Amino acid sequence: MLTDIVREWSRGIVLPIARFIGWSGVSPNAITVAGFSLTVADAVLLAIGYVQLAGVLLIPAAGLDAIDGCLARMQDRTTRFGAFLDSTLDRFSEAALFLGILVYYLSGAPASTEIILLFAALIGSLMVSYTKARGEAIGVAVKGGLLTRFERILVLIVGMVLNELTIALWILAILSNLTALQRVWIVWRNTRDI
Repeated sequence: MLTDIVREWSRGIVLPIARFIGWSGVSPNAITVAGFSLTVADAVLLAIGYVQLAGVLLIPAAGLDAIDGCLARMQDRTTRFGAFLDSTLDRFSEAALFLGILVYYLSGAPASTEIILLFAALIGSLMVSYTKARGEAIGVAVKGGLLTRFERILVLIVGMVLNELTIALWILAILSNLTALQRVWIVWRNTRDI
């Protein structure tokens, strides 16, 4: 899965940054909130039409999302609330980006296809997270899938930087919903003998 490959590859970048931040005394939860705040700022840039700039600035926001967990593990400060806060703000971050895209399309020329794609991408994104949470609530570990959060953010970054939001929305609308169905199948496969 792409998430695991990037996590392994980026470890040499993330660890020194996390060490520095740990030395400064900033908490992992503060990094989580900072990443969320930067993503909301990106959503505002998107809404007012600075699509490519928002795409570039989404890269450090996504980086902060990797650093908070690394910092928590490094400092032995992993908590249930920290995990909950991270997951919750991840969902709000994606919703903010989709809202920024919606405002962007509503303020321009008629874009009914893009708005439908946006809605389908939002549903898929939420269902990918929901199927994981609900599967784990009944005792089934639900890992991976075609389009985890990392891949969804990567698709948005590339689509925004290349100013090809419609293509990114097509990818998200289709593959995020397929990922949710893939996770339903994983839960079914792991519970059918019970």
